[in-house]
Amino acid sequence: MRSGLVFALLLLLLAPLAPAAFAPPAFAQDAATEMPPMPRPRPNRDATPPVTPPAARTPATEAISALTTVPQPVSLKARITEDGTTIPEGLVWRIFGTTPDANGELALVAKSDEAIASVELPPGEYVVHVAYGRAQASDTLTVTEGANEKSFVIGAGALRLNSAITGDIAIPANLLKFDILTAGDEATRTTVAEGLRPNEIVTLNAGTYHIVSHFGDVNAVVRADLRVEPGQLTDATLYQKASQISFKLASEVGGEAIADVEWTVKTADGTTVFTDLGAFPATVLAEGEYRVLAKQGETVFNRDFEVKAGSSQEIEVLTTAH
Repeated sequence: MRSGLVFALLLLLLAPLAPAAFAPPAFAQDAATEMPPMPRPRPNRDATPPVTPPAARTPATEAISALTTVPQPVSLKARITEDGTTIPEGLVWRIFGTTPDANGELALVAKSDEAIASVELPPGEYVVHVAYGRAQASDTLTVTEGANEKSFVIGAGALRLNSAITGDIAIPANLLKFDILTAGDEATRTTVAEGLRPNEIVTLNAGTYHIVSHFGDVNAVVRADLRVEPGQLTDATLYQKASQISFKLASEVGGEAIADVEWTVKTADGTTVFTDLGAFPATVLAEGEYRVLAKQGETVFNRDFEVKAGSSQEIEVLTTAH
């Protein structure tokens, strides 16, 4: 009797739980038919990356996260040629990320001017640029866990330029300068270096270059295409067909120079190529025919003359000739 009563009481206590315990399972597709579909999530570029809830972190996830963010040692070196030795100095290393910013530029993440660059970078992909003088090379770099090493071959050569007047007449260094451009059509050339002085050694990537020699500042210009070979110094002399010219105005042949004279030099077609003020103006002119005008006060004196390549010349203008 007593046991029957206890059993009845247990049935009454368990009765409210029975419907839940035996209710049919609910499936996701069933729930979807009862509520409108949720919009697809869109990434927020300005938002902070989601952080894994502490409860979801495990020793394994912590270890993986640490490996992907801890900087790893990276060693970079370069050679001039494939079988050459490591370049001992003069290198500039720049390391960039691989994701362009809004302007399409890659972010600079590290820089070094050591011969063998030693940096630390988080694992990932990078772009490395190395410059040696005006020679340069770029390549991708993958940083992984542990020590990372990469060697670059720049393929560089050197160029040393000079000029002389036809006949091997030396030209004063202060009157010479050189420009180096890429080879090809004039419209597509780009400047590699400009204003170089004679005998200055320039390091360049191996290849063909267009060289421009300027003798003075007027019209004595010579051009040539030169080939730079990897691992070699190329010496080149460009010959000028020009001469240094000086002027003076005198009242008689061999007389004293008259001061405060305005000078103008024109080519045969009337183009003005040189102007100056003084008693002894000087310039450099390419071979050809010219006319010089010497103005003193309101009076203008002139003389036709010819320039031939060779030693310097003095052009004397007399006040007895107009």
